[in-house]
Amino acid sequence: MKTLFAATAILATVLTASYDAQAVTVEEVTSPGGIRAYLAQDHTNPIIGLSFLLQGGAALDPDAKLGLSGMATALLDEGAGDKDSLAFHSELEDRAISLGFSADRDAVLGSVSTTTQASSVAFEMLNLAMTQPRFDSEPTERVRRQIQVRLKSESENPNRIASRTLMAALFAGHPYGRLESGTPETVAAITTDDLKQWVKTRLAKDRLIVAAVGDITPAQLGQALDKIFGNLPATTKLVATLPAASVSRKGQEINVEKALPQSIISIGQPGIKRSDPDWYVAQVLDYSFGGGSFASRLMDEVREKRGLAYSVSSSMQAFDAAGLVMVGVGTRNDQAQQSLDVIRAEFKKIQKDGLTEAELNDAKQYLTGAWPLRFSSTGRIADTLVAVQKDKLGLDYLDKRNNYINSVTLSDTKRVAAKLYQPDALTVVVVGLGAKANDAPAATGKRPERERKS
Repeated sequence: MKTLFAATAILATVLTASYDAQAVTVEEVTSPGGIRAYLAQDHTNPIIGLSFLLQGGAALDPDAKLGLSGMATALLDEGAGDKDSLAFHSELEDRAISLGFSADRDAVLGSVSTTTQASSVAFEMLNLAMTQPRFDSEPTERVRRQIQVRLKSESENPNRIASRTLMAALFAGHPYGRLESGTPETVAAITTDDLKQWVKTRLAKDRLIVAAVGDITPAQLGQALDKIFGNLPATTKLVATLPAASVSRKGQEINVEKALPQSIISIGQPGIKRSDPDWYVAQVLDYSFGGGSFASRLMDEVREKRGLAYSVSSSMQAFDAAGLVMVGVGTRNDQAQQSLDVIRAEFKKIQKDGLTEAELNDAKQYLTGAWPLRFSSTGRIADTLVAVQKDKLGLDYLDKRNNYINSVTLSDTKRVAAKLYQPDALTVVVVGLGAKANDAPAATGKRPERERKS
């Protein structure tokens, strides 16, 4: 128990540690078996974090088995090899090993965090989960029920309703427009054979991206890579690349009537992909537009000046096959239309004028100053290095990233804003009674109460 306590304490310390991006040295390692990975060595604490990605995610699931990727990844650590679910989790807990899998639209994701002392066992357990998952009846049915309960709950959640309705409208006819988590019915249709076939087709070395951080040398990492991934198939000939998505530009408003005290509004329009050379300009624009919380135009116009909502924000979403500009706000039913009018006006304003010099400087200061927060733990650094490889940004990206932000000029923001923001192409989803705003009492314009600080 003392060893477990000490290991857990070390893990907790590392999870709250702060790293300097400039101090993170990244190198590429190739294992004896030819598996490549990015490595950031840090021998300060006896901790190793390893993250990986396999291209091809939930968007590849068959229509009749939506949710397959999510269910499969939830079951990979529920027993493998000669260890059933209880034995597998007991082994992880006894050695303070954290291991997990997930799937998004574009990829299967995995990670492991371990003490150096337990790393050999951790890597063996990760290999077993990927190559010999058991899919025993009890954990399979338990996880299935958990997913179905969650999906049923989400079907009544206004934020989830708004999100999935928006994606279906923006990506009509494309896999991104489907319910990536599935429905209770499609999850019920998933069989053990489906899960086993998923493992055979989705987990292969030709779609693998890996990064490691912490107390491990290049030679040790090379051996670990072969131990974890070496007996995965070289390829399954799965086509993981999705067709390019055509994001709706027609401009539309979709009302989902629900008896709620406020309306949830989700807005989307075509954006840009991560590979676009104007990505950093778009990040600066988005911070000033709605991504910067109280420093953003949307928060100032919607909340601060008019008291129409407690929170409003924007974001840039970059999927493999498309990009989006998105805005979300929750507001009283009788203020929904006014909130929309203000947001539309801000789309037009930024499209026409771009940013001011002060906004540009504020955005640069925040985006560069907040960059070190990405390096608050070994796991977050490893995740970042996986993304760096996926986006082909190079070994020196961590050092160069802030230079890319600082190089954005005022003329850049005006040029990109003019083509990026499309007020006539907005798809708007309103969940609630906002569509009946004209039948409700007029808005008072009273500001919402701020949260009381203790």
